[in-house]
This record gives sequence, structure tokens and C-alpha cells, in this order.
Amino acid sequence: MTRALIGLVLFLTSCAIPSATGTTTPVPVDSRVPPGTLDPAAARAALDGLTIAVPGRMGGYERSCDHGADCVFGRPWQDTDGDGCDQRSQVLSRDLVDVERKPGRCAVTAGTLHDPYTGKTVDRAKVQIEHVVPLAEMWRTGAAKWPIAQRVTAANDLGNLIAVDGKTNQSRGDKIPGGIGAQHWMPPNQGYHCSFARIYATIKSRYQLTITAPERTVLVEALGTCP
Repeated sequence: MTRALIGLVLFLTSCAIPSATGTTTPVPVDSRVPPGTLDPAAARAALDGLTIAVPGRMGGYERSCDHGADCVFGRPWQDTDGDGCDQRSQVLSRDLVDVERKPGRCAVTAGTLHDPYTGKTVDRAKVQIEHVVPLAEMWRTGAAKWPIAQRVTAANDLGNLIAVDGKTNQSRGDKIPGGIGAQHWMPPNQGYHCSFARIYATIKSRYQLTITAPERTVLVEALGTCP
């Protein structure tokens, strides 16, 4: 049995299902996080240390680098840690199973993702790389004042990057009505809310980004689901 099939079987057998008494079995927690992510207690402490403020405006934000556009977070994806592989390839290699590469190259050509956002098994062709704290959210909560070098570093921070189902990633986007903080969007898979909140708090704290009161409330509640 392949690793991908084993993962799918384990997921299907652990999903929340109604019991004979009509109660619901708790959704299993998916604890996958990038190296360096704060544990639940440290993440809660980090949230308490952040400045509460109204997010700034999107004025000046430009993510695209095409056709001479002034992309404020640099051109994706860069090899900011100097290991010879760009950050996108590193995330795919880290998060997928049964990975295949181009001979002698970093690029991942095949593999399977056990998607943390949906709980589904996703083929490499349908995978995208997600910024857990979106770049537009970074821009509105502090990054607009940073030098370009700091923004490039943040945009390629492996601690904020995870492989996810592309359709789900696109549904989140940068332009959710009312804002793009955690209070407006959480992964459909409730079993990943704990891990999502841990990553989110880690990055907000790492770059000393501001946070709103509703955003912190949602993240604290998500951390409360951690085992």
C-alpha cells in the first residue's frame, strides 16, 4: 500500500462521525506545522504581546512583478536561505509524499499532498503554496513601512509557507470582504484550526505585526482546541 493511500485511509477512519447516541466524535487535530512554529502556550503568550490596532489601507500594495509592476514583496519564489533550492520547491518537498523531482534539479514534478485545509488527498498538479499570514495582511499590519529586503525575507519565510489545495487557497485570496485576517477566514478543516492559529501567531509575533481584537479572539479560541 502506498504512503498516499495509507494517509487517505487514516484520514477517512478518523473523521468526525455521529455516534449511536446522536453525539459527534471530536474532529481529530492535524498537528502539522513548519519547523520553528510556537507551541500552543507560547503562541497564546505571543498573541497577548502583540499591539492591537486597526489595519492600514491597501494603498501601494502590489504583489505582481509582471510587466514592470512594482512588486512590494519581491519576485516569487526566491532562494533566500542560499541552499540552492527556491522556497517553493522546498515547501513542496517538505509537505508532499511520494515526491519526484527533475533529475539533478530542485523542482518537484510529482507527489501527493494530504491537504491540511480540507483533509483531502490532492495531486501535485492541484497544489499551491499558501502564506498562512497573507502578504496583503502583512502589508496592512506593519510591512508597508519595511524596507524591501525585509519584505522579501518575510514573503519567503518557510515558517509561513505550507502546501495546500489550490482551489481552497484561491477562495481565500487577498480580498475577502471586510479584511483578510483570521477573523474572516479559517481553514474548512476544523481539525487544523489549532495548527493554523499556532503558525499565524508565530508569524505575527516574529515580525511584530499588529492584530485586531476580533482576530486575536478567533485565534485564542482556535488555540483552545489544541490537545
